[in-house]
Amino acid sequence: MKLITRDTDYAIRALMYMAKRPERVVSAKELVDELEIPRAFLRRLLQVLSRKKILRSLKGKGGGFLLNRPPGKIGVADVIKIFQGSTDIIDCMFKKALCPDVGRCPLRREIKKIEKGVQRGLSRITVSLLVQGL
Repeated sequence: MKLITRDTDYAIRALMYMAKRPERVVSAKELVDELEIPRAFLRRLLQVLSRKKILRSLKGKGGGFLLNRPPGKIGVADVIKIFQGSTDIIDCMFKKALCPDVGRCPLRREIKKIEKGVQRGLSRITVSLLVQGL
């Protein structure tokens, strides 16, 4: 089980890089060169972040990307949700049918407590905090 996938990791790294240069347009080429992320892969991530209004895309000569909101308002939990969806640890699935014991299962109850703790922790982490080194 991975809490953070490669997409999310690369997206957060790109956002941190841009957060350190808040007034400057950052090109995809610069991000590729500095972060050593494959170009096609990074372009897809940047397009998704732009569609989700995390980034602003500027076209043409001198174009690139800018943060569309302050780094303190970009949460790691938001980025995870964009690229991974839910952070649920347990699905309680058995042969593609919902477990009949889902309402009484003591394991599910304990794992749900853990999930809530993870969500609370992730919701506190912003790109700004990461740039500052927490």
